[in-house]
Amino acid sequence: MKRLQSIDITRGLVMVIMVLDHIRDMMHVTSLTLNPTDLATTTPVLFFTRWITHLCAPTFVFLSGASAYLSMRALNNLSASRWFLLTRGLWLIVLEFTVINFGLWFDIHFGVALFSVIAAIGFGFILLSALMRFSPAAIGIIGVAIIVLHNALAFIPFADDSIIKIIMSPFFGPAAYPIAPGTMFIMGYSPIPWSGILLAGFSLGRLFELQGIERKKIFLKIGAVCIALFVVLRFINLYGDPAPWSVQKNIFFTFFSFINVTKYPPSLLFTSVTLGTMFLLLYFFEGMKNKLIDILSVYGKVPLFYFVTHWYVIHPIMFAIVFLQGYTSADFVFGFNFGRPKGESGVELWAIYLIWISVVALFYPLCKWYGAYKFQHKEKRWLRYL
Repeated sequence: MKRLQSIDITRGLVMVIMVLDHIRDMMHVTSLTLNPTDLATTTPVLFFTRWITHLCAPTFVFLSGASAYLSMRALNNLSASRWFLLTRGLWLIVLEFTVINFGLWFDIHFGVALFSVIAAIGFGFILLSALMRFSPAAIGIIGVAIIVLHNALAFIPFADDSIIKIIMSPFFGPAAYPIAPGTMFIMGYSPIPWSGILLAGFSLGRLFELQGIERKKIFLKIGAVCIALFVVLRFINLYGDPAPWSVQKNIFFTFFSFINVTKYPPSLLFTSVTLGTMFLLLYFFEGMKNKLIDILSVYGKVPLFYFVTHWYVIHPIMFAIVFLQGYTSADFVFGFNFGRPKGESGVELWAIYLIWISVVALFYPLCKWYGAYKFQHKEKRWLRYL
């Protein structure tokens, strides 16, 4: 299957931005105590540092669905496609709770088991494998219905001790459960809403079979419609996000309130504005050629390799900062602290940006090497899983 430049570039861009958010989470001096999108305590730079990274997960999930469609077309075998989706989905969930969770927490006791974006994609692939008997259009309708309607569940008056609510809540919203002494399971990326995005991506994977000029026009139209939908629904302030916007202390913070939408789970408005932006990026990158484009595509061709390995680079950097600030290993607090000690450990935001640029630069030759290795060894089927 011929690689599509616009997918690789867009995915590469969001993967580069993603690392900024993870470095901020682990190393910013206030990341353990302050919410960067809390308008009562944030600053404009900190708010946008966090907000721009909202683009990453929905783009990654949507393009995973689109890539699944293109892989299905290349295999031209329904049974083989369903088996690949099932096994890849299961593999991603196992990978999440082992290699990725350890890289995230560096906790040998695995005190926190986090169901995050890779497991959500894995769940989406498993669901998609079960739905492959339906047409891509029907799968797309299911995906869009989930995106549009899942916020309506908040209006259904289930009792707190309702069996339906207890069973369904972790599939539709964040949840935390003790699963063993000293171990907490966290449902961070609610699988049903994120699967809606993946299923929509699978259905719209058909767009990437069109000629470049034709799909470029469609990307622009879809992006404009999504952004318009976001603006209209957000202005009405009645449906689409559990956190309504409000007038703030000045026009800038009022704008922040307007765009401050809910990621956990991804609300209709969150999905509209992020996927709308993604489609505009696909439009912008379609057919573009320059050095920056070539660089971004290197990251976009090996997204899972990049995602898994970057934890094992940024986490040791965090520990190095902690040691340089005079702490010792006896001060480490694992779990949600990532191993950071209590107190004022971490660096200011300007240093976060310097570390981010350095890490991204470090990964360029690594991703380029792995991308070339993967291309040259197509006979090694296991490479399809990383």
